[in-house]
Amino acid sequence: MLNIVLFGPPGAGKGTQSAKIIESHSLIHIATGDLFRKHIGENTELGKLAKSFMDAGNLVPDEVVIGMVEDKIQENLDANGFIFDGFPRTVNQAEALDKMLERHGLAISGMVALEVPEDELKVRIKERAKTSGRIDDQDDEKINNRIQVYNRETSPVADYYRNQGKFTAINGVGSIESIYEEINSAITSLEV
Repeated sequence: MLNIVLFGPPGAGKGTQSAKIIESHSLIHIATGDLFRKHIGENTELGKLAKSFMDAGNLVPDEVVIGMVEDKIQENLDANGFIFDGFPRTVNQAEALDKMLERHGLAISGMVALEVPEDELKVRIKERAKTSGRIDDQDDEKINNRIQVYNRETSPVADYYRNQGKFTAINGVGSIESIYEEINSAITSLEV
């Protein structure tokens, strides 16, 4: 089973590239935002719990997030694998994900990290704002904050997988196709 963490800062192109990877490798897409919306919309126990934290203005605890991820994996144990998009966001989440996958006889095959200079990220996010409708894509201060939070809290996850020998960096600047070809090459080497 092929289990990929697609990694990179806001605006790196994870959404664009994950769609291509999912299609070519028949992977199940796991994005925590989607899981939150699903569980809250279906009023599941995990959804109610997540909503209680969100309504109070707090981050949803790792255990709840991992519970939602585990639920999605259990529904799809016969899949070719999973692509984790924008998750894990912290080293604690990466450790919890590894333990949860191990309980199911699974493991992360590799992390593919899109690397894009900050100036380019800001241009992309502002461009995306024209179609995304996201308020946080339109405000310079919020964009800068998201990138700083990524650098401070999320980027250490790359070292976690690098230390396991599961890290591949991809230059995230270029045409969508050329970047995808590099990603696909990295993923194909993990399948062997």
